[in-house]
Amino acid sequence: MKTMHFTGLRSIAGMGVIIVVGGCVATTGQLERGLAEQRAALEAERVERMAADEAMAGDVQRVAGDMDGLRTELAALDNEFGAKITQLEEGMQLAVPVHFAFDEAEVEAETEPLLDRFAALVQRHYPDAAVTVEGFADPAGGAEYNRALSQKRAEAVKAQLVERGLLETQLRAVGYGEERLVVPGAAGEAYGAELNRRVVFVIETPPTTALGVPAQE
Repeated sequence: MKTMHFTGLRSIAGMGVIIVVGGCVATTGQLERGLAEQRAALEAERVERMAADEAMAGDVQRVAGDMDGLRTELAALDNEFGAKITQLEEGMQLAVPVHFAFDEAEVEAETEPLLDRFAALVQRHYPDAAVTVEGFADPAGGAEYNRALSQKRAEAVKAQLVERGLLETQLRAVGYGEERLVVPGAAGEAYGAELNRRVVFVIETPPTTALGVPAQE
């Protein structure tokens, strides 16, 4: 009886060892799987973060490149066509030499290259911006007549820009008549009167590049 009891205890002890050892093996496997999953998650997070950093760096370079291109195009409009760029609180104003003959609203052929360049600039850098075409007249004639004439001039330039690919819904034409004269009192064939018969473009929202525009006086 004692021998059997001793053997039974030893067997139970052995079973206990097996159970304990078996439990330890299972726990180790779970730990290893958990650590592997954590390492995989950390690696995935690192790769994702690196991709996001690279994308951000690419966006910064693209924006910088867009702004350089915008400045170059604005400078070209100034140098080649005499356009004057003024930074406004709500956007940018371009005073461009789109002038008209006395008492006329027809866009002259010599201004078409300028309209080509302006339309291309808007399409590249201001695709979602609202653009106002402001028309003006010299002070010859009555105020109401001049306002109507300046409205026709603004509408004529707007139509030219639509032909060049700008959206009609993006453009607004407004005639201001003889307001804001460039050369006060100059009318008809007088010196400086042509400067009063003009349109001015106002890009009313910031550019997509969104880093500001160099103001030129």
